[in-house]
Amino acid sequence: MTTHNTTARVPTRRWRIGALLGIGVLVNYFDRISLSVAAPQLQQEFHLTTGDIGLLFSAFFWAYALLQIPTGVVLDRFGVTKVGRWGAFLWGIAATLTACAGGFGGVFAARALLGVAEAPGFPVSSKATGYWFPRRERAMATALFDAAAKFSNVIGVPLVALTVVHFGWRWGFGLSALLSLVYFLAFYLIYRDPSADSKLSKAEHDYIVQGGAAPEGVSQESSLKMLGYLLKQRKIWGLSIGFAAYGYVFYLFLTWLPGYLVQAMHMSILKSASFAAVPWLFATLSDLLVGGWLIDHLIAKGHDETRVRKGVLVAGMLCGLAVFGATTTTDPYIAIVWITIALSGLAAAAPVGWSLPSLIAPHGGTGTVGGIMNFANNMMGAVAPIVTGYIVGATQSFSNAFLVAGVVLVVGVFAFVFLLGKIEPIPEPGKDAVRRVGGAAKAGTSSVTR
Repeated sequence: MTTHNTTARVPTRRWRIGALLGIGVLVNYFDRISLSVAAPQLQQEFHLTTGDIGLLFSAFFWAYALLQIPTGVVLDRFGVTKVGRWGAFLWGIAATLTACAGGFGGVFAARALLGVAEAPGFPVSSKATGYWFPRRERAMATALFDAAAKFSNVIGVPLVALTVVHFGWRWGFGLSALLSLVYFLAFYLIYRDPSADSKLSKAEHDYIVQGGAAPEGVSQESSLKMLGYLLKQRKIWGLSIGFAAYGYVFYLFLTWLPGYLVQAMHMSILKSASFAAVPWLFATLSDLLVGGWLIDHLIAKGHDETRVRKGVLVAGMLCGLAVFGATTTTDPYIAIVWITIALSGLAAAAPVGWSLPSLIAPHGGTGTVGGIMNFANNMMGAVAPIVTGYIVGATQSFSNAFLVAGVVLVVGVFAFVFLLGKIEPIPEPGKDAVRRVGGAAKAGTSSVTR
């Protein structure tokens, strides 16, 4: 009760920053989903095959994924404020160029540039959340920006669809470009790290720091040394493989769900947009209520942090296996039910994954951990659209594509269960060796005693 009353008296500047980060991800995903909605018009105008569309879907993710690790390293060296500002500015420029593209090659190049521009997006939000929120609130804070990725499909797909249908596909990209530039101005004017924010009260700053917020500052290790050290850690591999599996299914539906409803269920663009919004709406609620509120609530009640986070993580991934159900029906209503279950489960797991970099990274390494994890995640974002496009093109059916997605999820569950281990900070470089030597010395002393 005392903790609750103390928390209630603390000002709420941190939640305004959390909302800002969430809006950024919302706008970020407007840029991404615009191609999914515009794809039928692009396919018709430029005479593209399903394989061509799959390549266009993947163009963003190749650039985005390949830059995740370099972006994480740069983020740890230059900080959230600088990297976040430049990234937000470049979103709008890249989206504008997409609207001006004149064919397959132009769209592909513009989408690749958008991937470069948006590469810092999620790592910036993850690192900023670590600075601004104590551990007890980290799940809900992370869910704010992760749920925005899902909610973008609830409002973004219908909004972009209306724009595309009434004004053409170029205006769909133009809309996202305008929103991106507006967000850049908001981020530039509002965001500061806690130590530099004049509107953050001392009481709230003390509450954040004493609650286990990630320490501010850049890594004292060289960027390459930190990267090499992290790549040797089993936790990093468990996190990365598991999140890659999540990413495969998430990006399959992010890119292909409207096309699936148009091609396999014979819907119009507007009707497919309304159907596609349903699973993303439930995913948003699951993200906030299960991946966010429930985790923080259970941890506040004294439940073991590792068990709570890993329990939601694994249970959510297992729910994702409902994607198998979509292979058994040609009824769009039943298919949407299965897809809703799958995406809701994955949405509950996602905030856990995004909270982990700030929870397990050594000092100054959060951006690099987030970069490694998001690299694996978004490489699947590049692979999933291509694999799906060629499977559908070869079989004229989405069933085998959904089966592949289910198998990938099984691999991810095993990685989370057997490789991730306890959710605790990885020792800083150098200290890990000292710890092992100290442990060996203790073991030697113990054996002599016995």
